[in-house]
Amino acid sequence: MEKGMRILIIDDEPQIRKLLKVSLGAHGYEIAETPTGAEGINRAAIFKPDLLIVDLGLPDMDGKRVVIALREWTQAPIIVLTARDQEQEKIDALDSGADDYVTKPFSIGELMARMRVLLRRAALSDNEPVLHCGELAIDLAQRKVTVSGRDVKLTPTEYELLKILAQHRGRVLTQKQLLKAVWGNDHNEETHYIRVFIGQLRHKIEMDPTQPRYIITESGVGYRLMGQ
Repeated sequence: MEKGMRILIIDDEPQIRKLLKVSLGAHGYEIAETPTGAEGINRAAIFKPDLLIVDLGLPDMDGKRVVIALREWTQAPIIVLTARDQEQEKIDALDSGADDYVTKPFSIGELMARMRVLLRRAALSDNEPVLHCGELAIDLAQRKVTVSGRDVKLTPTEYELLKILAQHRGRVLTQKQLLKAVWGNDHNEETHYIRVFIGQLRHKIEMDPTQPRYIITESGVGYRLMGQ
């Protein structure tokens, strides 16, 4: 499905651009590249990529500003590249509109796996009646949750939290994003809400809550719902 899709790389490191262009091009992607944020924004408008890879450490402008500018007119998935010790940068980039992040140094396999998830998600209809993540199923019409065919009884808040994660399955969501989606704008600092309800959900949907296969913690950043 992804073959022939357009990928725009915005990164000032020539070796990174070359690696991505060769590796992704070999898998059938059409690649464009640029070393600066300003040029990247302009190139995106012309190239109309299906997905963008944006380095946060650009020479002319903050990568988060690039993400914000792109989000004014495109909903194409954006993956940001970050340094290993930039947890707050990751959070800020995700809150600015990025869909995921990959920490440098990264493997091409890891990056492509993240790309496939986001490209598949972008191709799906927003009107899916039932969301599936492995053996986990969320019936949006009936507000019904099952695991391996077994009904799972959730509180309204647990259901809303799981629904948000499922609607963005495969994508990391920050605590701020989850708080706003489930509790509204008045609870931006109540991060303990998230930990409590994630714990409750894991006890209800995971075979082993201590080794979760569905709700995965992204340390210091947030959570993502996995499952194929």
